[in-house]
Amino acid sequence: MSEPMAGSVARRMFQLLEPVHLVTFYAEEPSAALVELGLRDNYWDGYFAGRAGPLGLVPSEVVHALFYNFADGEVARHIPRVWTVTTPEAAVVARQRGSAAALRRILGDLADSPELANAADLLTTAALGAPTEGRAMYAAHRALPIPDEPVARLWHAGTLLREHRGDGHIAALVTEGVGGAEAHMLHGLSEGTPARKFGRVHHLPAARLDEVVRGLQARGLLDAAEALTDEGRATKARIEAHTDRLAAAPYDALGAADLERLEADLAPIAGRLDAVGSR
Repeated sequence: MSEPMAGSVARRMFQLLEPVHLVTFYAEEPSAALVELGLRDNYWDGYFAGRAGPLGLVPSEVVHALFYNFADGEVARHIPRVWTVTTPEAAVVARQRGSAAALRRILGDLADSPELANAADLLTTAALGAPTEGRAMYAAHRALPIPDEPVARLWHAGTLLREHRGDGHIAALVTEGVGGAEAHMLHGLSEGTPARKFGRVHHLPAARLDEVVRGLQARGLLDAAEALTDEGRATKARIEAHTDRLAAAPYDALGAADLERLEADLAPIAGRLDAVGSR
């Protein structure tokens, strides 16, 4: 598969798969399952315990490095504290159980459809088909057991592919010299959100936001009005294109017919999840 074609496949699959994984972040069931372990009901305890769980008992500095896009000190407010309350293994199980329950509730009749079961099988083939070298988050999640139940298997495979893509996205950001806070500003601006108002940076101290903005301006990525320049838009486009190319390898495990069937099976699933998630 040529690089442009591979990137196009990876982009289409990202658009179809992202709704599957996003239930983990907006639905009640995953957060509730993690709170049941004794974690504080503040969302972020569950987020860090669930997503970092596959890494085991690593220091907060390791999680900060691998997640890439959190401000200094944010991870340390939760890790290792969450591991005084529960274990990584329990957090992984709770996150998966809650996410599968949320998917089943939202998808309704689609949850028991042969199309979903087929999509789960094809996605699992793709999710297990890429090299792990240089992909720490992907490798950690790939070491987890594969669920038997189709809805849970769909979520698990989608999560593997999301973490694989995320590892590649960080590589693309590092290549462009774009840090975590800078990446959020560039993304927010590309989506029409002012640089300082994007959800993942707006809470930072004003001095830190000033520092990030000035750095982007010095590189010619933002203008004096804190809007994207032509170079800023070009940099964002390069990052996305590089990310797509790096995310394509798993789909080499599927033939053209399987890819076509997978996209057809995922389309109604993603549509229903999008309809709920956008509310």
